[in-house]
Amino acid sequence: YPLTAIVGQEEMKLALCLNVIDPKIGGVMIMGDRGTGKSTTVRALVDILPEIEIVANDPFNSSPNDRELMGPEATEKFNSGESQETAYMRVPMIDLPLGATEDRVCGSIDIERALTGGVKAFEPGLLAKANRGLLYVDEVNLLDDHLVDVMLDSAASGWNTVEREGISISHPARFILVGSGNPEEGELRPQLLDRFGLYVEINTVADPDLRLQLALNRTAYDLNPEEFYASAREDQEALKEKLLKAKALVKEVQVDRDLRIKISTVCSLLDIDGIRGDMVVVRTAKAFAAFDGRTEVTEDDVGRIIGLCLGHRTRKDPLDPLGGVMKVNAVFKRIFKDGLTYEAVRGMQAKSQPGKGGDDKKKEEGADEDGKEGRGGLKPGQWRGLK
Repeated sequence: YPLTAIVGQEEMKLALCLNVIDPKIGGVMIMGDRGTGKSTTVRALVDILPEIEIVANDPFNSSPNDRELMGPEATEKFNSGESQETAYMRVPMIDLPLGATEDRVCGSIDIERALTGGVKAFEPGLLAKANRGLLYVDEVNLLDDHLVDVMLDSAASGWNTVEREGISISHPARFILVGSGNPEEGELRPQLLDRFGLYVEINTVADPDLRLQLALNRTAYDLNPEEFYASAREDQEALKEKLLKAKALVKEVQVDRDLRIKISTVCSLLDIDGIRGDMVVVRTAKAFAAFDGRTEVTEDDVGRIIGLCLGHRTRKDPLDPLGGVMKVNAVFKRIFKDGLTYEAVRGMQAKSQPGKGGDDKKKEEGADEDGKEGRGGLKPGQWRGLK
């Protein structure tokens, strides 16, 4: 199904395109109701992905020139100066089924070669096939936690190390991790959510005209897929060309120091753990600017993508009046648009505490019964809004 023919869901399409422009953003997690087109949109991305040069017949999709993207055999030949036959292939997109085992994901012993030749040989898994491409996990919130850990570790480090029955092998596993799921079926652990660069929440399209257009498009596609795709071919090619230009331009995009300071200020006020959030916002803003054909990041660029980057990294509090993305946008407005300082916003957070006398006043000053210093009377991660 053509990506450009999908009606609505602009946030999801934008997040996927930004990851194609800069894979180091860290992938995207898509959560939404059933029937909202999550899987259709992700799989539609395949058609606009560019082609890459690989070593012919290499199970790891090794690059013929970049040693960081070479499998063991290709690296050995490269170091010895041996020439290698090359070929071109479309960026691979690998589906990881829920029933996959760890051996299938990471790789295992090649039983056939062991029985016929009596040698220990490695059989690459899905992580090897996904190298330099995309790894898509539908219903990732239902996947076994240890498999999610393996995937996230490989996505973060870019390498997969396998220790199996006397075999020790490391191979590159540079891929964009894309996950989708239905929040009604369970949430991901916060530490796993943090490893996804972007997070998108999508809902069912409510506008009657858009719903009708969605139904008509799907009916036309089911009746004649070739004709429907041909009608969208021009838009598909235009988007593919735009992504290729942005991918080449993103290395030249600059971010002012003042913008970086403001981004870090927002992350600090939101109590974001670590600096991964700061780095993802900068990378994503640069990709968005390149997607728009510019080499300078603006405040509007940051405002457009900061909710995607930080909404899932905020600490959850059932008493919070604001949700994740709303909280991020509120702090962004105070720092970027209103020009307030870190201290001013912290003061507003403290003043929003209920009660002003007696014990409450002591708590506002940061002292609790144990004598521990608090954040203006707030528990770590607690939020009382901005007034």
